[in-house]
Amino acid sequence: MDITVQDYLNILPLIIVAAGILISVIIEMYSKDSERILPWFSIIIFFSAGYYALFTVNSQTIAFYNMISTGGTSNIFFFLFCFGGAIVTLLSVDYLKKAGIYYGEYYIMLQSAVLGMMLMANARDLVMIFIGLEQMSVSFYVLAGFNRKKHLSNEASLKYFLLGAFATGFVVYGMALIYGTVGSMSIDVIISKISVVSSNPIFIIGSLLFLIGFSFKIAAFPFHMWVPDVYQGSPTTVSAIMSTGGKAAAFSALFIAFTPYFNSVDYKIFQPFISVIAVLSMLFGSIVAISQTDIKRMLAYSSISHAGYMLIGLASGLSLGTSGVIFYLAAYTFMNLGAFGIVSMLEGENDSKLKIEDYKNLGKSYPLLAGLLSIFMFALSGLPPFGGFFGKYYVFISAVESGMTWLAIVGVVSSVISVYFYLRLIVVMYFKDGDEIQSHSVSNSALLGVVISALIIILMGVFPGSIIELISTFVA
Repeated sequence: MDITVQDYLNILPLIIVAAGILISVIIEMYSKDSERILPWFSIIIFFSAGYYALFTVNSQTIAFYNMISTGGTSNIFFFLFCFGGAIVTLLSVDYLKKAGIYYGEYYIMLQSAVLGMMLMANARDLVMIFIGLEQMSVSFYVLAGFNRKKHLSNEASLKYFLLGAFATGFVVYGMALIYGTVGSMSIDVIISKISVVSSNPIFIIGSLLFLIGFSFKIAAFPFHMWVPDVYQGSPTTVSAIMSTGGKAAAFSALFIAFTPYFNSVDYKIFQPFISVIAVLSMLFGSIVAISQTDIKRMLAYSSISHAGYMLIGLASGLSLGTSGVIFYLAAYTFMNLGAFGIVSMLEGENDSKLKIEDYKNLGKSYPLLAGLLSIFMFALSGLPPFGGFFGKYYVFISAVESGMTWLAIVGVVSSVISVYFYLRLIVVMYFKDGDEIQSHSVSNSALLGVVISALIIILMGVFPGSIIELISTFVA
């Protein structure tokens, strides 16, 4: 089957971002004002690709010799990555100036990371998943250490690189075992042969290794060891995109790779493993977050617990679980982007103003920022009427319907625990007296990104049915 013009139109979001990277490199090489041009050019690229992906969400096809799928959930993830990338760009403009790392290369690496995420989300072949994973990971390794003058940033980059490379080894070895039993890395071929190979121990081990490798990427326990130090040491806006887009991309790859199992009796082999990881991630993240005094480390452990909630949907093996996780990922993306965005605005020089105690009196000093941060904390804790509540609701319901009610109960208990450390920040902002917070970094562009995130979270809480119905249509 020859490649047609329509195939190129179907992958136009990928082409737009890829072309944007090349043009950005040229701008960086030949323009003295690249630092001012590239952020707004990046936003145009992200919005163009994201809008086109949403516009063509109903055009579901498989192109390029069954290597790439377009439309449906792939385009939903495209929109999520691109819109998230645009918000991170808005947050970064003034933050980079304040941090002394105002270089155009930052936006090129951000675009490259988003392109890697998109490649993972629309892959129909394990090789394409690996290519997207490496594209995203290498970009994150560089971005984590982008502030070369900071020891913590260099340490974060090195830790992420070493442990990321270790995780990639699991993924590659798992792919090799899968290929050895199936004879192909095509998802369609794996689906056609699942009844034959699903009882093969080598195939099962390969799938488990693949799952373990991506457990590093989604920051699930016990593969979470890199998360707190990397999130704390990286530039705050980089931590924002790593904790949201990177996690969503890894989950999209898990959905693709484990789609063959969902309707298979042999999926029960993986359910105990995924369920145990989900329970440990939820409880460990929620309990350890209570003792954190640094807000970025608190959000890092929060990220571990949210990975556990999302794994509940994967453990259920139902289409409702998959739909619920995608909804949850969308809500979590904008909740965390907003929270990290406010942290980046209030952050002072030399990593000051990052302690939770530093947020005393914020409600009086900056009532708008305190109000927005309160919205994100309520949403992250899973309280209605925000999108985070319905994200948890859908994954818990999927666990109940799959006969794993105990897993939903553990999730509810973990959510109750997490309410403490989220609301603690709100109590500090409004009910603890302290010195008036002085900040010179509250910029219009960053505030716009945070407000957009808050509006999306509220809309997802007001119209959850319409969004989950749209997602469920394509998942089914």
